Amino acid sequence: MSRPKPQPGITNIALYKSGESGIPGVSDVLKLSANESPYGPSEKAKDAFSKTVANLHRYPATDHAGLRAAIAEVHGLDAARIICGVGSDEVLQFITQCYAGPGDEAIYTEHGFSMYPILTHAAGATPVCVAESGRQVDVDKVLAAITGKTRIVFITNPGNPTGTMLEAAELARLARGVPENVLLVLDGAYAEFADGFDGGAALVEAHDNVLMTRTFSKAYGLGGLRIGWGYGPQAIIDVLNRVRQPFNLSPTQLATAEAAVRDRDWLDKVVGNNTRNRAWLVNALRDAGVECDDSHANFVLARFASEDEAAGCDAALRKDGIIVRRVGGYGFPEGLRITVGDESACRRVVHAIVQHKGTL
Repeated sequence: MSRPKPQPGITNIALYKSGESGIPGVSDVLKLSANESPYGPSEKAKDAFSKTVANLHRYPATDHAGLRAAIAEVHGLDAARIICGVGSDEVLQFITQCYAGPGDEAIYTEHGFSMYPILTHAAGATPVCVAESGRQVDVDKVLAAITGKTRIVFITNPGNPTGTMLEAAELARLARGVPENVLLVLDGAYAEFADGFDGGAALVEAHDNVLMTRTFSKAYGLGGLRIGWGYGPQAIIDVLNRVRQPFNLSPTQLATAEAAVRDRDWLDKVVGNNTRNRAWLVNALRDAGVECDDSHANFVLARFASEDEAAGCDAALRKDGIIVRRVGGYGFPEGLRITVGDESACRRVVHAIVQHKGTL
């Protein structure tokens, strides 16, 4: 029987499974699985959100001018070269939709964001996975994987779920090495947590084929609103805007994000708390005999001796009402990704891990 057929590549996409948010029968659940901010959005962002209630019947501005101007002012960028989306995921979708198709390839690294191959398949292109070295992006391996079919190179920096990141010199070397007809995408969802990192803005200014993406979901505590943005060469942004739906962001999203990005005091507080608690968590895990790299994000990748040990620890944490993220799908069956919570959350999860290891 004849039936409608999806575009090539669509059926190669596995349905996305989000992390758990609850445990049956447990009321006091500590969720450390989604890299959400334990502090939530700022009061100024909440106030802006509340004020939009009276105008929910109004369509939003199609040009996102207010939010783009705020982002540009805070980060020292050109507002005309900023595009906003429903999370940075939508900006990444625009990129693959516009710059990859059947017969093309898009490169990502083995522990990179899981959406890259999904978006590449959705565009009908072929995703190409490149091995990392020591849980870090290997510039030489990425450059060696580029062929005449390559159209996009996706780099998560800082990495997820590794928390590692490319040094500035290596990132610049990668940008210089990528051919001019290939788009280098620097995904900086966790850039705010990496001290002194501009997310790749300087490289965007220096090259005509580099674009960076950012999000309000992590440091700004607005994951539930789904707001992201990208910054790139004017010619590329103009192309992306041709496929962006004119009303893709609501007045509530736009106003809340604008207030959030302007509240630098709140961001500094969130990042400062994360830096302090992250260092404590890493050291405490190492003291407990759990391996982990220095992280530049708001999570830590805890690596156990085996997949069985990681599974056992995950089960023990769940009994204590703590949810972390198994990351076997990212190439770490022996790993648990643990969001950096507030001080009490960090102490609670370490105590549970130490208790579990003491029973082995």
